[in-house]
Amino acid sequence: MPNYAVIAWIVGLPLAGFVALGLLGRRYFRGMSGVIGTLVVSISTGLSLWTAYRYFAACLVNGHCGAQVVSLKADWLSFGRGLSINMSVIVDPISVMMIVVVGLVSLMVHVFSLGYMRGEERYGTYYAFLGLFTASMLGLVLSGNLLETYIFWELVGCSSFLLIGYYYDRPTAVAAAKKAFIVTRFADLGFLVGILILSFQAKTLDFQGLIAALLDPRLPHTTFLGVSLLSWGLALVFVGGAGKSAMFPLHIWLPDAMEGPTPVSALIHAATMVVAGVYLVARLFVLYAADPAVLQIVLYAGVFSALLAAIIACTQTDIKRVLAYSTMSQIGYMMFALGAYGYTASMYHLFTHAFFKALLFLCAGVIIHQVHSNEMKDMGGLRKVMPLTHGCFLVACLAISGIPPFSGFFSKEEILLAAWHANKFVYGMGLFTSGLTAFYMFRLYFSVFWSRPAEGHAHRIPVVESVPLVILALGAAFAGFVPFSRLMGAGGVAEAGGGPGAGWAAEVGGAFSRMAIAPVALALVGIALAAYLYRRESDRPAKVAAALGGLYRWAYHKFYVDEIYLFITRKIIFNLIGRPAAWIDRNIVDGMINLLAAVTARIATAIKGFQSGKVQDYALYFFAGIAGLAVLFIYIYT
Repeated sequence: MPNYAVIAWIVGLPLAGFVALGLLGRRYFRGMSGVIGTLVVSISTGLSLWTAYRYFAACLVNGHCGAQVVSLKADWLSFGRGLSINMSVIVDPISVMMIVVVGLVSLMVHVFSLGYMRGEERYGTYYAFLGLFTASMLGLVLSGNLLETYIFWELVGCSSFLLIGYYYDRPTAVAAAKKAFIVTRFADLGFLVGILILSFQAKTLDFQGLIAALLDPRLPHTTFLGVSLLSWGLALVFVGGAGKSAMFPLHIWLPDAMEGPTPVSALIHAATMVVAGVYLVARLFVLYAADPAVLQIVLYAGVFSALLAAIIACTQTDIKRVLAYSTMSQIGYMMFALGAYGYTASMYHLFTHAFFKALLFLCAGVIIHQVHSNEMKDMGGLRKVMPLTHGCFLVACLAISGIPPFSGFFSKEEILLAAWHANKFVYGMGLFTSGLTAFYMFRLYFSVFWSRPAEGHAHRIPVVESVPLVILALGAAFAGFVPFSRLMGAGGVAEAGGGPGAGWAAEVGGAFSRMAIAPVALALVGIALAAYLYRRESDRPAKVAAALGGLYRWAYHKFYVDEIYLFITRKIIFNLIGRPAAWIDRNIVDGMINLLAAVTARIATAIKGFQSGKVQDYALYFFAGIAGLAVLFIYIYT
């Protein structure tokens, strides 16, 4: 049984660090802010690992993992009879797995930033924001009801806004922070409406009570526009998840979020903000599985986002943008795995992805510090200059490409197996996307570390930066051997492929089954093609781009989705809605208020003589009133 005081400390320590560093860091702690923030998060992460060890050890002994929920005694909010909200904690396999992932990645980012961000003017503020982000994400995954989840959900959005816009003196960073905040707010409106619909139907917000009530066959079948309220609620909740996880067409904020410090990118992309949407759908997976129509939306939104992002990543030249679109593609994999009834596969990929994606971004940070540029054209030949970074980056590339025996192979092949059983067309799209993933990642690898002769002496990075790289590289290499399917389950839902443990993650030997041949072969073809084009400097990439013509231009310009948004907002919304609304506000609303004020002023001017302050005037009004009353009296009674 978990100790719930420990759970409180896991969330409370990073939150306390945020308050202390935010209020006192610049004045009292100064250069020690990073050490204090890292120490706080390291204790929280240690408690997370201890909780996970005790919980999963008990699971293996008992043969199953069950959810344990403790509601605090006092009602937090009461909306009337039968509907109140208690602050609650849910401890089950997915929440325990998530606190480990969030804690480990956050700790690695904190340690890495000790060297990477040293000397920054707002050093203490940076660590305060990291603490808020970590506490918000930990609170989100441990929340026991939907509204509590929504509160932490918004705190994650707020803290990401602060981190993306950390360099507030750069207009591009400010614009990126606002873009991320605004786009996700539109999605979060859908999430909030979905919460209201589901809670109205279930008469509760607690996850366990909500799921039990909505699956009750005695629940009245209420529809709106011919669609059940359950379907509406689940679809709108997914809209919120799609915004946070940068699914098409709500993905436009993610590439611009690279304007924040590179360690922030590792934190956002690896295990926190962008996987929050996947976690949300997984948390309500039993409900989604009971509504195949909505699950189809999740399936196709995920696979289309994965393919679109992979195509765009093949053309980008900014190292962080390539990794950003890679994140979008991998999150798409997790989403369409859920849509294909591959709950365990999705959570497994979330787990392995955290290691290799955090590693890729931290390596990118070291590279950018070395060459002082984000552009791949300014890089090349760094394998001998940066041997440790080169080795770690290669491990991460092999893992994300699905090459055995690295971690991404196991989880990605589980997803493809689920897709094979659920939908052959989606399987084909996922298989093609896996080949593109290997191509664009090794395009990046060869462009950065090969392509030209090595120059300069070996670059030694600080220990506080190298240690996180090594730890994450070990995770990227060996996390696939975790017996994940024995620890995770879909709450009784029959998964594609026969349920938990039916895929390759069940045993290492299963990883080399015939179903693995096609993905691995396609990945090797992608790597070979990338080596042919980018291992040495040549005009081959330019010739290929010219041969592809319009397709390459469209992909390079991200299929003009940003331009479409700008056209819709500036030409349609601003012109057809904004300007008429402004005219009505200025001329009708303001005009009525101004008219009322003018009439009031006229009346006040006309009657202000009654308050002149002259005694003789008041005497005259008094006798006039007496005379008037006398006349009225005589008129009535004669």
